[in-house]
Amino acid sequence: MQLHDVWFVLIAVLWTGYFFLEGFDFGVGILTKLLARDRPEKRVLINTIGPVWDGNEVWLLSAGGATFAAFPEWYATLFSGFYLPLLVILVCLIVRGVAFEYRAKRPEENWQHNWETAIFWTSLVPAFLWGVAFGNIVRGVKIDQHFEYTGGLVDLLNPYALLGGLVTLTLFTFHGAVFTALKTVGDIRLRARRLAARTGLLTAGLALVFLLWTQAHSGDGKSLVALIMAVAALLAALVANQAGREGWSFALSGITIVATVAMLFLSLFPNVMPSTLNSDWSLTVTNASSSPYTLRIMTWCAAIATPIVMLYQGWTYWVFRKRIGTQHIAEAAH
Repeated sequence: MQLHDVWFVLIAVLWTGYFFLEGFDFGVGILTKLLARDRPEKRVLINTIGPVWDGNEVWLLSAGGATFAAFPEWYATLFSGFYLPLLVILVCLIVRGVAFEYRAKRPEENWQHNWETAIFWTSLVPAFLWGVAFGNIVRGVKIDQHFEYTGGLVDLLNPYALLGGLVTLTLFTFHGAVFTALKTVGDIRLRARRLAARTGLLTAGLALVFLLWTQAHSGDGKSLVALIMAVAALLAALVANQAGREGWSFALSGITIVATVAMLFLSLFPNVMPSTLNSDWSLTVTNASSSPYTLRIMTWCAAIATPIVMLYQGWTYWVFRKRIGTQHIAEAAH
């Protein structure tokens, strides 16, 4: 395996980590409208991800930075061709971070309600658009002989990509509901489990169609194994959720995300962005990569920094591992 292949795998791992971690906090943000009945319950939901949401976004920065350094042609074509949806995602992430920090700065009802509404929409929109973006990457887009995207926004809104958006939206919502059940106590925990059961069934139906479509389009034996793992893990997560085993259900929903992202990257390799105009114009791990020297330097940096970041983030989750409920919210307690 050459270094550009190694970095393709590492970028896949970074995106997998991002969707696993950011997936449940997108889901929790969506649940602030779907699950919470009053302000204390909204505060409970936000507090479950309060200590970790910004750390989860580090995986996105790492994935983007690694793509820029390891595959500059891929980065250039991706960010120029997908400029508008990626800009919308970026604005949502900025507003979302501001909403988390500013929501409790003033006591007025309208002030807090508006920021909570912002948290909902800036969680829902990226959860959908990431699926659309990766659906187009796997399906292929209009890339010419100069490795430039020649399509428009409408070309990105095709049925396969839109279905991918619905899959990530429902899967992240399910992941967030299971995480909420794992991290809360009382009535909100029970309602989170019931909501997880409903969203999980919807996710299973959409994901099965999307993954089978992906397999038929560009899959092979390895991607088929990932498909089976994703579907089996999702069904097992539903069973565990029904049995009240929130820890197992969360782990299995995470495995579903890992297997799904793995299947997409396995279907993509050795391409990084296929061309629908001419297969000879596709971006691959070979023609889109940096020089071997650059990749060697990056490999040493990643080998040193990655374990440190993972240990620190794991420690953060351990410190904030306990469940919370409305009784832990000061106003509700009184």
